[in-house]
Amino acid sequence: MQKLFLFISCGLLLFCIPISGQQLKKDSLSLVSEIYRNQLKLGKLLSQLEQKSNKKQDASKKAQYSANKDSTATDELSDDPDNKKLARKAKNTAHDAWKDSMNAITQSETLDKLHSDIQSLKHRIENNQAKLNKIKHERPNSTTIDRIQN
Repeated sequence: MQKLFLFISCGLLLFCIPISGQQLKKDSLSLVSEIYRNQLKLGKLLSQLEQKSNKKQDASKKAQYSANKDSTATDELSDDPDNKKLARKAKNTAHDAWKDSMNAITQSETLDKLHSDIQSLKHRIENNQAKLNKIKHERPNSTTIDRIQN
């Protein structure tokens, strides 16, 4: 949550940076608003990062536990292959291990996508800030948005 407030405050500071010219160009204003929106999205994604990491770790631990349980059930069945009760138990533990491993894979893919989305947003923010700085340095007379609005 603190990261979200940090990004909101950074976004608000962008409204006070010097912008070139007497009239504010549409593209510079749209860049500022896009940077602000992307920073808000980035804050939301970063706040989800810890939760998704924990889910992935929990799913991995559960998958490992289920695999160990399945291995034990299979060993018991190999000692008495004609026992139907043990066969049913081995079948059920194998199914549970399969479900838990699929869940672990899904959680891992979700976390990877979240990392990818975060990197993509960071890259977009950097590109837009570079464009904004380029617009700012193109004109020698600079004024702030606050002065233009007043």
